[in-house]
Amino acid sequence: MAAKIMIVDDELEVVRLLEVILSRAGYRVGKAYSGKDCLAMLSRESPDVILLDIMMPGMSGIEVMERMRSVYDVLSMPPVVLLTAKGGMEAMLEGLQAGAFKFLVKPTSREKLLETVKAAVEYRESKRHPAAGDEFDWV
Repeated sequence: MAAKIMIVDDELEVVRLLEVILSRAGYRVGKAYSGKDCLAMLSRESPDVILLDIMMPGMSGIEVMERMRSVYDVLSMPPVVLLTAKGGMEAMLEGLQAGAFKFLVKPTSREKLLETVKAAVEYRESKRHPAAGDEFDWV
């Protein structure tokens, strides 16, 4: 079954573009246009990866991640790829410190987006199903 990707961005055009790219790559896509909508969807849905804009009115992507961390434990939280038009080391560090899996500056190439989403899906799967030998044998 195809991985589920949730897109969270307040810009309709960005959501549509990401939806087309991800759908054509074989992913199932859910959409939210605000942090509040994202949190409401997460109470009903379980995405494999979340693409989350940082700068949104009402609630920033960083605030969304903070609320998610209060609900999810480390193993069950889906990887979050932060998307932002605000580049720079400070923004990247803020996102990564909040627990983001990756950080992409908009606009990003189709190839970079798909490569990042694929890596996030694989990371999510590795948390769900650890490879043999990844567990400790306590003696």
